[in-house]
Amino acid sequence: MTGRALVIGASGGIGRALVEALEARGQDVTALSRQQDGLDVTDQASVDRILGALEGPFATILMTSGILAPSGGGPEKALSHIDANAMREVMAVNAIGPALILRHVPRLLPRTERAVVGVLTARVGSIGDNRLGGWYAYRASKAAANQIVRTVSIEIARKYPQAVVVALHPGTVDTTFTADYPASAKVTPAQSGRNLLDVLDRLTPSDTGGFFDWSGATVPW
Repeated sequence: MTGRALVIGASGGIGRALVEALEARGQDVTALSRQQDGLDVTDQASVDRILGALEGPFATILMTSGILAPSGGGPEKALSHIDANAMREVMAVNAIGPALILRHVPRLLPRTERAVVGVLTARVGSIGDNRLGGWYAYRASKAAANQIVRTVSIEIARKYPQAVVVALHPGTVDTTFTADYPASAKVTPAQSGRNLLDVLDRLTPSDTGGFFDWSGATVPW
């Protein structure tokens, strides 16, 4: 991938790693985040103000914002743990946020050249791969984000035939996001960033609307 890149959620572990990996490849990166730019992906006015001020085209657009649960909370382990306010917050960040960002993507893409748009979701958002249950809000929000990405890809393909719009599962990455959830297969943010860019390098317009993991394997919906 060459040219200009846009990373949303650039202050998070994976977001920072993607910025660094893209810059190492020589790309001119625009990095946006709530911490650095006041971008609140749950606030349409904030998204419209900040994204509306950008000028394209961008050859690479990546969205990495997300939460596992509201601050001080955790994912639900049983139906009895479901809380309406907590679920609203998770859905707002993980599903509505990407939709608000994606509203601005078409005008930021090159019309006739290849471009990639990647939205970080998660394997736990896969309905077909759900064998453990639990984590109701997070699973539902990521499943909703996957559907949004799939639907957006269909609309964008009508005017931007060289664009690739996909959902991405980064694997279990060693960040503050996963600090309380031990896993034997965690990778560093830097390795995760390189993995994701390698996957995006291999995708073609025929892959648009797909759901891929860090290795390039297709994840079931």
